Formats: sequence, C-alpha cells, structure tokens
Amino acid sequence: MGCCSVTQRHTGVDEVGPDEIELLELSGDNAGLWSLGETRLQLSVRTSRDEPPPPPPPPRYPSMRHLEQQVVLWGRSRDELHHRIYSHQPIREWEGQPAHMYGEIIHSSLVSLCNPYTQETREHFLVLFYFHLLILSLDQPRQDFVYEGILPLSGLSLDAVSMVPKTSHSPHMFKISGPMMDSKVFICSNSVELQKWMQHIEDRRYKSMAQPMSPSHCALSYLLPCDEHWKREELNKYLLQAPIWQWEGSPIQHMGQPGYISIVHVTKTQRQGAQERLMVLFPQDVLLLSVDNKRLNIRYEGRLPRFSIKAVERSASPGRLEFELIGELVEPLQVSCTCVEDYRHWMFQLQQLATLELPVYFDETQDRTQELSSTAV
Repeated sequence: MGCCSVTQRHTGVDEVGPDEIELLELSGDNAGLWSLGETRLQLSVRTSRDEPPPPPPPPRYPSMRHLEQQVVLWGRSRDELHHRIYSHQPIREWEGQPAHMYGEIIHSSLVSLCNPYTQETREHFLVLFYFHLLILSLDQPRQDFVYEGILPLSGLSLDAVSMVPKTSHSPHMFKISGPMMDSKVFICSNSVELQKWMQHIEDRRYKSMAQPMSPSHCALSYLLPCDEHWKREELNKYLLQAPIWQWEGSPIQHMGQPGYISIVHVTKTQRQGAQERLMVLFPQDVLLLSVDNKRLNIRYEGRLPRFSIKAVERSASPGRLEFELIGELVEPLQVSCTCVEDYRHWMFQLQQLATLELPVYFDETQDRTQELSSTAV
C-alpha cells in the first residue's frame, strides 16, 4: 500500500508561517483568495507587473564603423568618399602616383581653408594617409573632388590657431606650415574634430620621422632615374611639394618653374671624387640637390646664380660628356652627364654669360662740347 502524508491546516492567522504571510500580501489578483499550491515562479511572474521598468542602458558612443556609414558629403558616407578617392577613375587635376600607393586612410573630414589675407573660406575635404596629407577642393555642380596637393607629414609643423578678432570664423582652427610651402589654416566644424586632426597629424608626423619610410610610400623612388620625359615632369612637380632637408633661403616655390632637371656627377676636388647630384635649372638659379641611397629623401646642396656662371667643355677624351662650371664668385665644378641629351641641354643653357642691360646716361654738357669741337674742325 502506498503512503500518504496529511498536512495540518491552519485556521488562524497567528499560526500562519512567514511564507504564507508573504503569499497573503502578494496575491492581490485573487481578491484575498490564495492557495498554498501556487509556486514561487507563478508569484514572481504575477508580481513583476507591479515593479517599475528597469532604467534604460547608458547611451553608447557611435562606433567608428557607424561614423563611416554616416552621410558626410553629397549624400555619400565616409566609406563611399574613400572609395571614390581610391577608384581607378582619376580625380580631376590629380598629380603623381595613384592614391592607393599612399596607403590606408587614417582620417578624413570636411573642413574650410581660410585665406589669411582676405579671410575668405572655401570648403575642402582633407584626407590623412600614413605619411601624407591630401587636400581636395569641391566641385559642387559635379559633386566630385578636385586635386589641390599632397604634403609629406615629415616636413610639416602643426599649431592650433586662436580666433582672429573681428571675424566670424569658428574658433576651432589649426595651421600647417613648412619651409617649402606657404602656411595653410583649416577650420574644423567643432572642438572634437579639431582635437582629432591635431592628434592624428601629430601622431603620424612623429611616426613618419621616427620610422623610415618604405619605397612603396615614396614617389621619389619611382621617378629616379629621371630618364624619361614624363618622369622629369613629375619630378619637377614633386620637388615643389616635397620637404628638402637643410634647405636655405626662400622657399623653392618662389624660384619659379623648373626648366630642366637631370642627374649628374659633380666633382669639386680630386680628393673628394665625383658625387651624384640632382641638378635643376630655374629662371635665375641652378639648384643642386642630393638623394639618399634608398631614394626616399632629398637634401639641399646649394644653388648657383644662373647668369654668373657658364659651362666650358673640358673633356680630354672623346665620348666623355663633361663640362666645367666657372664663374667669378664660384669655385669651379666639373660636371659629368649620364646621356647626350642632358649634356647638350646644359651646354646650350649655360655656355653663354648673360649680359646685364644697364641704363646708359649721357652728359649733356660733354655731348655739347664734343659737338662744338667737331664743328670747329
């Protein structure tokens, strides 16, 4: 036979245990009727309706992926704008190597470029690569970019700019400058964006100087030796943008447009031997530069006044493409060219000393005396 257990029923409140009192207080849906057969799970579900809702979770900051999907310009997200820059369709007036050769885009945003003289501003799209800063202007009717330049970070200085009095510009501005370029002032939309640019540029600028640049990130390695016409053209443009170490004098942009460029070997003394130089012809000067062995950096070696020197052929044996640069205030330099085209061009440009056209003043008294003397004769 089976066994059963009989539990004593309580008839008074005084004899009710603590668990039963809890049931009495919480079972309001039964209008005072309760049953010991109800489980605690049922009571928990029933009483949850009366509890206040939990507080909402704290707001989350947008992730980088979310920011990249936000509309930035022309109804396009940041990802779409980056894809446009990397695409095979060239950006109008683009110069130099393709954008993908500069590596990954670290940061980009819409900024305004301020003219320091007129205080006028124009919207630009600024793009930061590993070692370069790309500046793009906006073609609003076509909804596309226009290339304005790319600057190596290793040659730049970065400063925050205080708001100029009596201007309505945003106070969130920074300035980039360098020995080879005019200063540029950019205006950010807010303080957070300004802080991002300051931090990113400083970080990449430090790394560009501390970590040697690989040839894949430098256009110079692709342009040397400059033995083709297109390489000369691109190298001329590159020199007007790239940092030149130990530069002296006014910026290279103030020297005018380069007329000719080639690699030569220059000898000052027999002890020193021939040294490879990049010789550039400007309207008023002949610029001498050196390039490191990895074809990554350019260094200033000096400049010669073009109209104070001339080239004299000094080849002792036939077939040697050599000439000597001489001048009153210049130590003689023996120059050896690598091809006939370079030799002929430099000889043609530098063989004649320029004659300065000085104004001629006549002494009217002396001229009148000579006239009377001739009449008397």
